Amino acid sequence: MQSCWSGPSLKRKTSGFTLLELLVVMVIIGLLAGYVGPKYFAQVGKSQVKTARAQIDALEKALDQYRLDTGHYPAMEQGLTALTTRPPNESKWDGPYLSKGVPADPWGNAYVYRIPGEHGEFDLLSFGKDGQAGGVGEAADIVNW
Repeated sequence: MQSCWSGPSLKRKTSGFTLLELLVVMVIIGLLAGYVGPKYFAQVGKSQVKTARAQIDALEKALDQYRLDTGHYPAMEQGLTALTTRPPNESKWDGPYLSKGVPADPWGNAYVYRIPGEHGEFDLLSFGKDGQAGGVGEAADIVNW
């Protein structure tokens, strides 16, 4: 029986990639991921801050509408829930002032509502990604003043 590789003129047919070629491709993919990944995740953080600012703006508008109807902002004890649920003894309440309830900030924490405010009639803020007062970058407080 003759082998198909018996002569010098016959060439061996190869298919697929060598280990070296696969390693080069994996290194290139790793370098690209190392460059693109941080830029992508930085954009996610920026979008969360923008979402918090938009939610604070919407809550401010709802609080202003509440004040137009009742003549005052909700008391500290009532908090932001007064925008969705009629407080007791509030005959002029014409809500709900928010269609889906009071949202949590993009990091899952409740917004802080203070009346009287230190910076205006009321203060409305999110403590940012870290959930604590102060901070820089994504951990910075997002406020209505």
